[in-house]
Amino acid sequence: MKIKEGFVLREVAGDTVVLPTGDLNINAMITLNESAAFLWKLMEVETTEEEVVKAVLAKYDDTDEEMAAKAVKGFVNQLAEHGFLA
Repeated sequence: MKIKEGFVLREVAGDTVVLPTGDLNINAMITLNESAAFLWKLMEVETTEEEVVKAVLAKYDDTDEEMAAKAVKGFVNQLAEHGFLA
């Protein structure tokens, strides 16, 4: 899985936002919290859910594998639902 081409992640006034570029028919800016921005960055290149879960476990030592997998699955589902995945 990978984030679809045509989106850029930027820091704007202290917030992390996703902006559409190019020919995408989206006129919105999406604000991400720190965890979502971390996941987004991981998914800017081709990866698997398992790899993302491992990265989450390495970064956030206060979570377990079940919690990390559930969070990643939820984020991936939201991205897919809104057309952000290639």
